Amino acid sequence: MKKENSTTGTNLKLFGIPKLYPYIKPYLWKIVFMVSLGVLSSLLDSFIPIFNKYAIDNFVGKGTLKGLPVFIILYVALLIVLVVDNFVCTYICGQVEMGMDRDLRNAAFNHLQELSFAYFNQNNVGYIHARVMSDTGKIGLMVSWRMMDIVWNGSFIVCVLIMMLIQNVKLALIVMAIVPVTVVLATYFQKKLIAINRKVREINSTITGNFNEGITGAKAIKTLVVEDKIQADFEKDTKKMFRTSVNAAHYSAFFTASVTMLSSFALALVLYKGGIMTMKEVLGIGTLSVFLSYALALMEPVQNVIVTLSELITVQVNVERFFKLIEEKSDVFDTPEVIEKYGDTFNPKKENWEELIGDIEFKDVSFHYPDGDEYVLEHFNLKVPQGTNVAIVGETGAGKSTLVNLVCRFFKPTEGYVLIDGKDAAARSQLWLHSNIGYVLQTPHLFSGSVRDNLRYGKPDATDEEIWKALDLVSASDVVRKMDKGLDADVGEDGDMLSTGEKQLLSFARAILADPRILILDEATSSIDVVTEKKIQDAIGIVTKGRTSFVIAHRLSTIVDADIILVVQDGKIIERGKHSELMNQKGYYYELFTRQFEERSFNLI
Repeated sequence: MKKENSTTGTNLKLFGIPKLYPYIKPYLWKIVFMVSLGVLSSLLDSFIPIFNKYAIDNFVGKGTLKGLPVFIILYVALLIVLVVDNFVCTYICGQVEMGMDRDLRNAAFNHLQELSFAYFNQNNVGYIHARVMSDTGKIGLMVSWRMMDIVWNGSFIVCVLIMMLIQNVKLALIVMAIVPVTVVLATYFQKKLIAINRKVREINSTITGNFNEGITGAKAIKTLVVEDKIQADFEKDTKKMFRTSVNAAHYSAFFTASVTMLSSFALALVLYKGGIMTMKEVLGIGTLSVFLSYALALMEPVQNVIVTLSELITVQVNVERFFKLIEEKSDVFDTPEVIEKYGDTFNPKKENWEELIGDIEFKDVSFHYPDGDEYVLEHFNLKVPQGTNVAIVGETGAGKSTLVNLVCRFFKPTEGYVLIDGKDAAARSQLWLHSNIGYVLQTPHLFSGSVRDNLRYGKPDATDEEIWKALDLVSASDVVRKMDKGLDADVGEDGDMLSTGEKQLLSFARAILADPRILILDEATSSIDVVTEKKIQDAIGIVTKGRTSFVIAHRLSTIVDADIILVVQDGKIIERGKHSELMNQKGYYYELFTRQFEERSFNLI
């Protein structure tokens, strides 16, 4: 599991903004318009107390209604403009936020499609999910609503201070004297809240991970009868979350109470000093009402500015993590020259794709995984002519999948080359190679949707006739026919409506439907009963004819007819040859085969 590094500083850095510019640029005019509307809205808001002053001085004070209709029209017009301004501003903010969310998530998700297996081996699902969903959401929120908060509150403070200075300098200075105290208090509490909220976020990540494991591992939890332990661990984390969140709520409550107290103090000072000035007829009642309104209204925007700036400080962590994903370099990639000729994953130039024949050669290949330093292969050489059936056998965890991962360019050789049709695999695009490979996994994955939809991932334009033909070939047609809706039947999330064996059969049919030039079966019959296995073995003999195929096998009886058998132990190729040759050697393969044969014979007794 990858550990997250949280930024401990509380200084607002701007290094993330230039990087974000390509994502902000499509919405730049909307942001400018949004900011302009925010400034206009704050200006109009600051004018409302002036209208109240005019009403008190000219209507209430003089006891006359002369000019009232015009006043009402202007006041209503102001409110209408303010409402329309707020509506349009809110609408644009929502557009910017949702648009940024969409673009950032698409960019992150598309980049993930281009990363190699190594990245997914080193980072768990929860970590990646948080980068794509949570971090992008907070960035979108920052660019839209948080920016709007800064603009509106900041411009409102400026407008109010100017209005107060115009009305009465002495009272304005009294109110302004409270502002620095508010800033100091807000800064202190926000530093505390940032630290606590970081802890809350870390605990929440743990809870999310445990929750995810509790669902995905439900079967294992029940079969191991560890519900009480899982529940206890979950409760422990939620209690920790509760205590930390309550601590944050305490600081937030003190913060709010402190600002409210300062607002009340400012109001009391204005009432005291303004009341005296009014009694001496130095100040009008209307002007006093203006200062009372401003004294009440000023502290909350000051508080909001500090809070929003603090949030912007924390969002820089999300910006860092997002770009850490976006800038992650894949250890397997196409060169600019290859992309220029063959296209990339999302813009292929299929007109330049050569036909893949299926000759494969390992030329002095050495390999160790990116997160390790022990070589799995060293100076390995092997020629696999087109149409050859290669079987790879060995104990569980011996490293059988390494060879096929190199053939598929899921990993790149540390040294040496893998040649496809006599040419370095890296000299042509990954998509070209992957489009010619059919891969059936030991633990197959089905997508949510119907049987038809899942099989068409192998060939998007496949007809129902072609689908049934592929199903018949791998003895999977009976599985589909017994479903209520046949090809339209929903397989459920990750194929949960089906057994593992049924999923494997459909996965096999999907691979066959693609008509690949290279076929890889990764223990594809491990979850299938003996009768079905025999049918699939017959089918494999048909579908591998003319194709280069690699069969990773646990049941050795299924690969006795292979053209070449590679025996893997501790990540090394220790024996190679046909079944009869290896049996005559009476080496490691002989021991595996005879042991498995004896075990199977014993189970049949």
